[in-house]
Amino acid sequence: MFTRQELEQATRLVHESMPPTPQYRWPLLERSTGTETWVKHENHTPTGAFKIRGGITFIDSLLRREPSVRGVITATRGNHGQSQARAATAAGLDAVVLVPHGNSVEKNAAMRAFGAQVIEHGDDFDEARIEAGRMAEERGLAMVPPFHRDLVVGVATYAFELFTAQPELHTVYVPIGCGSGICALIAARDALGLDTRIVGVVSANADAAKQAFETGIPGETASAVTIADGMAVRVVVPEAFEVYSVGAERIVAVSEDEIADAMRLYYRTTHNVSEGAGAAPLAALMQEQKRMAGKRVGIILCGGNVDSDVFARVLLHQVPA
Repeated sequence: MFTRQELEQATRLVHESMPPTPQYRWPLLERSTGTETWVKHENHTPTGAFKIRGGITFIDSLLRREPSVRGVITATRGNHGQSQARAATAAGLDAVVLVPHGNSVEKNAAMRAFGAQVIEHGDDFDEARIEAGRMAEERGLAMVPPFHRDLVVGVATYAFELFTAQPELHTVYVPIGCGSGICALIAARDALGLDTRIVGVVSANADAAKQAFETGIPGETASAVTIADGMAVRVVVPEAFEVYSVGAERIVAVSEDEIADAMRLYYRTTHNVSEGAGAAPLAALMQEQKRMAGKRVGIILCGGNVDSDVFARVLLHQVPA
């Protein structure tokens, strides 16, 4: 998907806007996982999530392709929208972001703080995405899709950082929403010539990617209601599926209880806040503890942008509806 030279170039561009994020081992966490566990802390970026990287590279590429563009429009559950708003407004562009009704209050506020106009539409991400595409033509704005090569090359810089720091990881667990995170890992692994196994993680309540992986047919589910809003996607993105269908080792589904348990485990053992999608890789590792015993494992803490009231309930051992 990318050459090492392309990844190095993207990494230099991203590092002009933010420093690399760390990958740490946490002894208390490893007592629970039973493995040598490297946490890639994408919750430590300036937007609190890995998506910031794709915003940087996409807007840079867009301006070079279309120097007269006046703004962008996209759909999101929050982290992608923050990344596009931050990069677009820094470049002097307008940013319009569509979210479904009932979206995270704090993610909506963060997008507005980064300069976005936030519009609520539809009952889920996929309905918001369709409306964003319609409005792009209506308003004369550039549509930012959830998956695009210019996005993924930026996202892949987190994987490039991880693999250059820890090239001997046996397995890395990564959540799947629209697919940029897992495809970025696969692309960086392949560009570096590593044999690390990549395991995708979905919510059992939003498992379209797992169904597609196992049947070979990308499709959609009837709903995608999960505490892990970053993985709440009903419709498989075909371009992403083409990459992870051949590049992933397997896809694991985790329950809402397992996700909440992992959020608490992260906080108890590392004092890091993780959103549902950010905790899902740890939940999958805990599910596959015996399988991974004694191995060197990476888990992507892709974001920490959970609403405070939701996180408070999780810490009280409740699973928010």
